[in-house]
Amino acid sequence: MLWGMKILVIGNGGREHAIVWRLARDAGGHTLFCAPGNAGTAALATNLPIGAEDLPAIVAWAKANRPDLTVVGPEAPLCAGLTDLLEAEGLRVFGPCREAARLEGSKAFSKEVMVAAGVPTARAEVFTDSASAIAALGGFGLPVVVKADGLAAGKGVIIAQTRAEAEAAIHDMLDGGRFGTAGAEVLIEEFLEGEEASVFALCDGERVALLPAAQDHKRVNDNDEGPNTGGMGAYTPAPIATPEVMEVVRTQVVLPTLRELRKRGIVYKGVLFCGLMIGPKGVRVLEFNCRFGDPETEVVLPSLESDLAPILLACAEGRLDPSAVRILPGAAVTVVMAAPGYPGNYPKGLPISGTEAAEAAGCTVFHAGTALKEGRLVTSGGRVLTVTARGENLRAAVDAAYAGISHIRFEGAHFRRDIAAKAFRHL
Repeated sequence: MLWGMKILVIGNGGREHAIVWRLARDAGGHTLFCAPGNAGTAALATNLPIGAEDLPAIVAWAKANRPDLTVVGPEAPLCAGLTDLLEAEGLRVFGPCREAARLEGSKAFSKEVMVAAGVPTARAEVFTDSASAIAALGGFGLPVVVKADGLAAGKGVIIAQTRAEAEAAIHDMLDGGRFGTAGAEVLIEEFLEGEEASVFALCDGERVALLPAAQDHKRVNDNDEGPNTGGMGAYTPAPIATPEVMEVVRTQVVLPTLRELRKRGIVYKGVLFCGLMIGPKGVRVLEFNCRFGDPETEVVLPSLESDLAPILLACAEGRLDPSAVRILPGAAVTVVMAAPGYPGNYPKGLPISGTEAAEAAGCTVFHAGTALKEGRLVTSGGRVLTVTARGENLRAAVDAAYAGISHIRFEGAHFRRDIAAKAFRHL
């Protein structure tokens, strides 16, 4: 047990609120700061008026205040090298260094590492000119996946059902500059069939502990209809990620990746987010992310029985004991409540009520796009709240989450009513 740690969390979304919330539940009684935080983190930590991508200001605050640990939530500051800057000041950070974060920052680099490590993944080719990319389409069949190489705010992956759609995506990225430098290279990738699952691997550069698999729901409407979003809800554990699948993830995905990175002089410390496709070809890696996912974090961290800070610190110091990571029995579900119009244009400043009643009903309400305006809770983003509930089984967790949602009100609130429905096909 660690007592009285000073911990800085970087970010302002539901993921960061969930991290702060879980740290606040540790037995150690930590002093928590969040930069910049949101209305939810404000109740548990001191919010700092520093943006998550304002690296000079973050470093300046950390140098002056010397936190015992910094936990970086979003990918952009990791890919920009925030961990390197803080470690250069002798500070401990949970989050990979800039070179390791290239696993998310460059899909071409990530694919190169996977192939070298023997990690099961989709066949892909990398291109910098549209003519060569279009010429290669014939070797992939349909549907085919077109990916921007760099960070594109979750919008850089196109699943093209026709050749015309694939060609249009290639032209948009390479000729039209749709994603700027992030689309200066594109990957043409084999389409994989199956069900997706997300696994968080806590890593200290050599050792790994897997958290329970979660399944996200990307489409905005029920039955996986409508445009893609940042995620409309999730549940854990995902029945499709059987113990055999999880062992494949550990031994054939994460550990080989860490070994390959070490061969290149890169030590990966932090969470490795494995986006998986589980289907007729077995387990295949769709992508790696270098941070906790959202909304999966809001459903996985409430399932953690162990104190969180000692685990994150052990990863940062290269001394993780995987047996120290203990998971609660049962299941958890989180449902996102979104602003009207999301993922398109949406209003802000809508008054929110009922979060206290949802909490009193046994749910945990994580704030994503919220703010305090003249002392009143209002919407400030597209994904506004995530409502999480645990239960002895998945059905109990689903029922509890939707019971909690019934208490919360804001104008035009939208949420999916079928979160976790697909899981019952496996049970």
